[in-house]
Amino acid sequence: MKKIEKGVPGYLDYKKKIEIIRTVIYFGIVAAIFFLGYFQTHTRLNLLTVIAVLGCLPASKALVGVIARMPYKSVDRGLAADVASKTTHLTVCYDMVITSTEKIMPVDCIVISGHNVFGYTHSEKVDTEELSKHIKKILEDNRFTGLTVKVLNKYKAFIARAEGLDHIAAVEREDSKEREEAIRGIILNISL
Repeated sequence: MKKIEKGVPGYLDYKKKIEIIRTVIYFGIVAAIFFLGYFQTHTRLNLLTVIAVLGCLPASKALVGVIARMPYKSVDRGLAADVASKTTHLTVCYDMVITSTEKIMPVDCIVISGHNVFGYTHSEKVDTEELSKHIKKILEDNRFTGLTVKVLNKYKAFIARAEGLDHIAAVEREDSKEREEAIRGIILNISL
């Protein structure tokens, strides 16, 4: 299975598969250690049982990762191709599940251009205002001030703004890629 980097289309599905495989392997190792100790001593009161119980901690942590990612799926390949074709001069990231202290909010795509950060989520359950404020606060905490951050749940409005930003970026040709990549990195850090 080819590794998919965070922020690339297909990342959530890839990470979900990896977490499931890791969880199965961890619990398999725990069961093997437990049964090895049981078949050697014919009682569960042995040192290998203690090791198996302690092995349940990382296995359970991996299971939590599976449970947290299970409700979310990767962005549609067609949507990702459409966005990529219309944002050739912008910094783009896909497949994010942004976490705050109160909520977990899926975001299909974010485009970054200069001082503008626009996102799209297909989920009607996400409070886009709260998500926008959360991203802006995190960026301000990391010394990126004066940014316009807006997350939309209407694809046509999002793609129209992304195309507009792409046209502006093509004309201005500012050298802000380094700054945009830093902003992208921070956004990906607050995502599952």
